[in-house]
Amino acid sequence: MCALLRRLRGRRRDDHQPRHLRHDTTTRPAGHLTLRPWQVRSHHFTTRRRGLDPAEIRAFLHRVADELAVTQTALVAVQEENVRIKRALWAWQNAHSPSGYELARR
Repeated sequence: MCALLRRLRGRRRDDHQPRHLRHDTTTRPAGHLTLRPWQVRSHHFTTRRRGLDPAEIRAFLHRVADELAVTQTALVAVQEENVRIKRALWAWQNAHSPSGYELARR
């Protein structure tokens, strides 16, 4: 019966993990998009009468894009490690917690 209900709702077997253990990147607000390095590199400023040096701006944008790429790579690695640790803790807690039968016998 549970398998039928899961199928009707479109859920898979691995969806039984608690929400905080699922690696889900769709929880951002609708208007908040991640700034990507290519977006910083391709951004153009409007020229003004007494504007800044375009070469200096472009060099700065490339520097920012490089730092952003390094930061995002490190962030993804930390997030994946965090998910791995949470899953291991969840599995350990489930393995070492008393079952309902053991609790009823007390």
